[in-house]
Amino acid sequence: MKLIRFDEGRIGIVAEGDRVIDVSDVVGPDLPGSPPVAMNRLIDMYAQYEPILKKRALSASTSLSLDAVRLLAPVPAASKVIAYPVNYDDHAREMGQSVRAPAQGFFLKPPSSLSGAGEPIVLPAIDASRRVDHECELAIVIGKRGRDIPREKWQEHVFGYSCLIDVVVRGKEERVARKAFDTFCPMGPWIVTADEVGDPSRLRGRLWVNDELRQDANNRDLVLDIPGMVEMASQVMTLEPGDIIAGGTPAGVGPIKPGDRVRIEFERVGSMVIGVVQGDSGRGPLFRQPA
Repeated sequence: MKLIRFDEGRIGIVAEGDRVIDVSDVVGPDLPGSPPVAMNRLIDMYAQYEPILKKRALSASTSLSLDAVRLLAPVPAASKVIAYPVNYDDHAREMGQSVRAPAQGFFLKPPSSLSGAGEPIVLPAIDASRRVDHECELAIVIGKRGRDIPREKWQEHVFGYSCLIDVVVRGKEERVARKAFDTFCPMGPWIVTADEVGDPSRLRGRLWVNDELRQDANNRDLVLDIPGMVEMASQVMTLEPGDIIAGGTPAGVGPIKPGDRVRIEFERVGSMVIGVVQGDSGRGPLFRQPA
């Protein structure tokens, strides 16, 4: 099943023919002025909602065109976005890194950096010499609370998958500061439930900037695989429904600038195209100096 948030925080199913079936009356929409937790609730209670949603998908008399809705971040209220650096050997080589993900661990991106397929990447107002790069990653969405999850039970805790672009300002500052700007974690276009994806260990992921193919890799080349990522993160912290794990980027990272169109695609998951615009926020001493 493909699940989306759209327009003003409504919840939908993307059915055959790119038809959007609004199921907000079943799971409840995000309420104006309140935390956007509707998708978290759906993920947490999916076993109860699934038969109702499947019936609605088959019997709905009205639907919207996918092109007619604005896609938002699927899980904006994720309690955390867990990201694994240098998790492909080719990316480690291009960045001159000698340490890999199993030895380095992970870092966190703030949920406020999440955005959706219908929203642009907004570049901050930082020193013009600073390079802002794209990173093509698979998002793993947690579906069941857990701590100290053994790798052989990882599937019990994974709800689904999505495409994710990890955006970063290159420099020497702390990694989190360089990756934490609003819109620096586009995710979408939807969440595909794990049963539709099957084995994610050999998914091909690609990223283009305009018409230039920049990144092309396969999950089989991950240094730390998906079971290992779930296991490692849960050894440190409790994973909650709606939490997101970003699996790491392959080689081919490169700069983006205002006016660019960034397309990311993972087989059996989906694809989305994100525009890049210049913003006015981010002024301050931290990034006013050249890298």
